[in-house]
Amino acid sequence: MQQIKRIVFITLVVKIMCSTALSQSPSLNIKTTVDTISLKLADAESMFLKNNFLLLSQKYNIDAQKALVIQAKLYPNPNISMYNGPILPVHDVQGRFDSVGFLKQNDYGVTVSQLIILAGKRNKSVKVAEANAKLAEYQFYDLLRTLKYTLRSDFYNIYYLQESAKVYAKEISALQQIVKAFNQQKDKGYIAEKEVVRIQAQLYSLQSEYNDLINQINDTQSELRLILQIKPIYINPLPDLKAIENLNPLQYPLATLIDTAYKNRTDLQIAKQTTDISKLNLSYQKSLAIPDLTAGLSYQRYGGYVASFQSANLAIDLPFFSRNQGNIKSAKSTINMNTASQKSVEASVEEQVFRAVQKSIDNQKMYKTIDTKFPKDFARLLNEVLINYQKRNIGLLDFLDFYDSYKQNTLQLNNIQYNRVQAFEDINFYTGAAMY
Repeated sequence: MQQIKRIVFITLVVKIMCSTALSQSPSLNIKTTVDTISLKLADAESMFLKNNFLLLSQKYNIDAQKALVIQAKLYPNPNISMYNGPILPVHDVQGRFDSVGFLKQNDYGVTVSQLIILAGKRNKSVKVAEANAKLAEYQFYDLLRTLKYTLRSDFYNIYYLQESAKVYAKEISALQQIVKAFNQQKDKGYIAEKEVVRIQAQLYSLQSEYNDLINQINDTQSELRLILQIKPIYINPLPDLKAIENLNPLQYPLATLIDTAYKNRTDLQIAKQTTDISKLNLSYQKSLAIPDLTAGLSYQRYGGYVASFQSANLAIDLPFFSRNQGNIKSAKSTINMNTASQKSVEASVEEQVFRAVQKSIDNQKMYKTIDTKFPKDFARLLNEVLINYQKRNIGLLDFLDFYDSYKQNTLQLNNIQYNRVQAFEDINFYTGAAMY
């Protein structure tokens, strides 16, 4: 009789477990106690463009560089100098003239001068400033490309991690009910203590894995909130699964993707622009070796051999010692350095695009081998496992192993789906365009 009670009890417990796994929503929250916002990818990108402070900062940098172009176009201001003297009175002991002072019979003069920039320094300075403004724009778009890639990656990563967390939550919820029921019946002799310990050990293992997964989700949530510049709130991604399903890595030929990368990769544009700036700087530094000319007109009263003396002035530095040799040599070395850096970026473009396409094709093949009916078949398989357990064809541990196998396969399925989506995001990132 006691054996019959034990079998009936275990059957009821397993039915509760199956009912929990199939119908009950996760009893463990996968988010902290904060508000939740559901976002589509397009809404998240729109919020990112409006709120992100890094983008705003880079926009201000563009304005600052454009202001320097205005400054470079300005001519030097003219200079005026005046003098009046003597400060202390001067007395003529021979009596030829009255005492001379600061306000009486004084000598004063005025000089107006203008710096004349030679060797095209002004035009070359303007070109350098314009090139720096263009570089700031490229840096803005490169930052936009990088942050957008991170946003989209985090968006999909959170979604598939949440799907995996649901599997853990369901299994943990079911095991918690079994442990609770088994502990109540252990002292009555219906359940062996080793079975209770075995189930508790598996429950603790699942809870530890689940906690690690929740931490990963929350870390990604934190990064996504920083990109969106929003207050602490739990983000629930709503991806367009139909559009994801229709993604095709063979939609564009490899040559088209590589050409797109050469045209749109902002890091490549930055490398080219940096090389151009270094060349413009060399031209500017060479022009600095030629001194500028200062021209002026002067008027002097009582200070010369005539009462009113006018003169024209020219002044120029004599380039005997400094001809800007060090800066010119440094500019030449900078050209070589930036040219090598540009070639390095160019060399990586084709390889990065090729590897991204290769990865997307491999993940696509893996995804196509998966039976999409697998999640739906679980309910049927679980029912069959229950029947076999009731017939004593399998033990409780075998039944729990089925749950663990389902968990592992579901996690792998979510990981494969995320890797497939991420491979397409890599193509967008390495081509510098929204190809998918």
